[in-house]
Amino acid sequence: MGKNQWVSPCGDKWGVHGEGNSRDTKQFERKSDAIDYAKGIAKRQQSELIIQKQNGQIQSKDSYGNDPCPPRDREH
Repeated sequence: MGKNQWVSPCGDKWGVHGEGNSRDTKQFERKSDAIDYAKGIAKRQQSELIIQKQNGQIQSKDSYGNDPCPPRDREH
């Protein structure tokens, strides 16, 4: 299982970074592009995707790992 992937605001851009990393893997102009990129990494690494709002609060989480007790996700 790989590192959880975060989509976070970075000034006027959106950054994607692995949990615990101090630098962004990649930055995007649009949040939707950052989410698509991070989702691909999370699926390959079987990890979690955490998306933040502009103010830093967590907007949503998605797990792409092997969760033995997966929640009923009504968001996606």
